[in-house]
Amino acid sequence: MRIATWNVNSMKARLEKIEWWLDRAAPDVLLMQETKLSDGDAPLMTFQMAGYQLVHHGEGRWNGVAIAAREGITLDEPITNFGDGPVRNSGAGASAALEEDFDPSDEARMLSLRVSPPGGDTFRVVTLYAPNGRVVGSPFYEGKLRWFARARRWLDETRDKNESLLIGGDLNVAPADVDVWDARAVHGGTHVSEQEREAFRKLLEWGLRDEFRERQPDVRGRFTWWDYRAGNFHKNFGMRIDHLLPTASLGKRVLTVEIDREARKGKPIPSDHAPLVLDLDEPGKPFDPGWADAEGRIVARGGIRPT
Repeated sequence: MRIATWNVNSMKARLEKIEWWLDRAAPDVLLMQETKLSDGDAPLMTFQMAGYQLVHHGEGRWNGVAIAAREGITLDEPITNFGDGPVRNSGAGASAALEEDFDPSDEARMLSLRVSPPGGDTFRVVTLYAPNGRVVGSPFYEGKLRWFARARRWLDETRDKNESLLIGGDLNVAPADVDVWDARAVHGGTHVSEQEREAFRKLLEWGLRDEFRERQPDVRGRFTWWDYRAGNFHKNFGMRIDHLLPTASLGKRVLTVEIDREARKGKPIPSDHAPLVLDLDEPGKPFDPGWADAEGRIVARGGIRPT
């Protein structure tokens, strides 16, 4: 079974790219973030035509998370917003002040489902979209830390570390200096502060594994996000801020974890994030993530060599 996570940076704007990638990589379950849609605007028919069911949790213009799964997979026991009730409406006609809302507790950032493949073992997936934080010490940053504390409390109060569970998503944290293109350049900023990294570690301490780093401990310069500006993608000035975090019982079934750099390229217009892909039990559809082919071009541009 193939499970992937991808911040699509507007499902409406990237829908053609998403369709392309579903065909390219054939995930069984795709966790998505930053859909920027209301539930009523979610493109259910498009996913159905591609052979997928779509469960969407959104609020309108901002945030939003979704899970797509192949037809035939049973999805049930949905949980949204850590069980804390409905989220705000940031759709058309909502107050413009919502854009500056720094309290993420009523934003569409969490969706969980129980997944039952035909003839396979049932497990739970969670798609998360962590707040950005904007500036260290700001109300947005403090809201981000509160959101991470709520995620950990949800695990403590409702989940069992011995169950088959996988959290995936854009967590907006680079866990270590090796997960950014230049630790000196980003020092003092969000995504790399010690408090954010400690919040990420608390998720792992509960009983989750950073599966990419577990499987590829010596890999350097392979990121999941690059700013659109200044040719950062072409120079590989990025960060590894998207993660797939299984419990041990699910992690022992993992074969490979890979970042699909090719999905960040070309047309249709890509997201600024690349999909992170994990295979359980057996390999999924082959695809070339493009790292080896890009290495020479990145170095020639004075960028960060992916190894």
